[in-house]
Amino acid sequence: MTHPIITDLNNRYTAKRYDPTKRVSADDLAVIYEAMRLSASSINSQPWKFIVIESDVAKQRMHDTFANNFQFNQPHIKACSHVILFAHNPNYTREDYAKVVDKGIEDKRTKAEDREAAFGGFAFVELNTDEQGNNASWTKSQTYLALGNTLHVLARLGIDSTTMEGVDSALIGEIFAEELGGFKCEVALAFGYHHSSEDYNANLPKSRLAKEQVLTVL
Repeated sequence: MTHPIITDLNNRYTAKRYDPTKRVSADDLAVIYEAMRLSASSINSQPWKFIVIESDVAKQRMHDTFANNFQFNQPHIKACSHVILFAHNPNYTREDYAKVVDKGIEDKRTKAEDREAAFGGFAFVELNTDEQGNNASWTKSQTYLALGNTLHVLARLGIDSTTMEGVDSALIGEIFAEELGGFKCEVALAFGYHHSSEDYNANLPKSRLAKEQVLTVL
């Protein structure tokens, strides 16, 4: 099949080594950040924070989060161009959703007189909230929608990436406590440009299950 989207996805892979001399341009970063902001989420909840690791100081802090676990991902941190912490709100509340509703009024998506009715969507949050007010499983799922969107945007821009679930969420929570503000990070994304001679995954053939094994048309 020949289509730009399919080309993007065929070219996308998980980078295993980065070229530390190459950085993503400011123009491309602007596109990436705006695409992340525009990501879809259930009831437009947007229960996330995206924390960008760019400076050498921030990279050292992120590097330090691998002190105890997942050291196989540690080399990416200083070699790649940027790392993004995809963090989710583990206790998403009606007050959090009110910000979404009020922004919808500001953007003229919702009429001011319909503000209370707009909270009807919050029922989806309540269905996924336990007695302690925890809905982390639901908010984390929303954050993965943003991650998937970002992966495709990077592929379209010709930028390599590495999704890292191999991160120490507890240590990230300590070292980036101020930036997280109670949010939780269980997945991060490194991106930049792969090392032409050291990234063994760059030239391996694509491998996916056949369409017939994963797709059913009724």
